Amino acid sequence: MNGIFAAGGATSLLVTLVYIVIFGVGIYFLMIRPQKKQQAKLQAMQSSVEIGDSVLTTAGFYGVVIGVEDDTVVVEFGNNKNCRIPMQKSSIVEVEKANEE
Repeated sequence: MNGIFAAGGATSLLVTLVYIVIFGVGIYFLMIRPQKKQQAKLQAMQSSVEIGDSVLTTAGFYGVVIGVEDDTVVVEFGNNKNCRIPMQKSSIVEVEKANEE
């Protein structure tokens, strides 16, 4: 009689492990993979910034790129052309290419 209960316990453990694996795969495809794709797209956009592009920063400011270095850009804000701020490329959330107009 103990053999029947032991086999049933192993089966329920196996079923539980299968559910955990299915749940983990579901989480990966529903949450982790789309986030990684979005991060890759954002990094590609940030690395393609060129002089003359209009950008939107994480602070909500719109400006025009006037200088590009490895991981920083110099952005000019406002109409008077006196506000030039160097910032990290990672602070850019949108880019509008100058040559698309």
